[in-house]
Amino acid sequence: MNIKVFNIRLAKEFFQEDQAKMNAFLDSVEVKLASANFVTTGSVDFWSATVFYLPKKVKSTKPDKPTLAGELSSKENEIFNALRVWRNDLAQKLDRPSYTICHNSHLIAVAKSNPQTLEDLEGVSGFGKIRAEKYGEDILAVLNAL
Repeated sequence: MNIKVFNIRLAKEFFQEDQAKMNAFLDSVEVKLASANFVTTGSVDFWSATVFYLPKKVKSTKPDKPTLAGELSSKENEIFNALRVWRNDLAQKLDRPSYTICHNSHLIAVAKSNPQTLEDLEGVSGFGKIRAEKYGEDILAVLNAL
């Protein structure tokens, strides 16, 4: 977490400028906590504001992916979730990241096409002969179990 201290001088010639600097800063960060104290030095009075903040997260410029709910029927979503469980269990067993077995987009394609044979599976986006040979029997078993 980061900290920044602002002194907002009460004199009319400084007040607007100091306040504008603080407002511009606050718009550019995610404020976590703030506190303020009034300070009197005899010649200059000001507010001392302490801001605890995090840098603002930059929004991605990539278009949003469609949500699964809007992309899959309830049956397809059930298949997709079963395939994800299978993939994650296998990945954990092999001590590998799950995406190295199949990406979500591959599992969605399987859920949408619901292949019944290894040859059908080879025709699914993201699958080919090698992936179908490697994981096809397991995938077909998951599909047949539903």
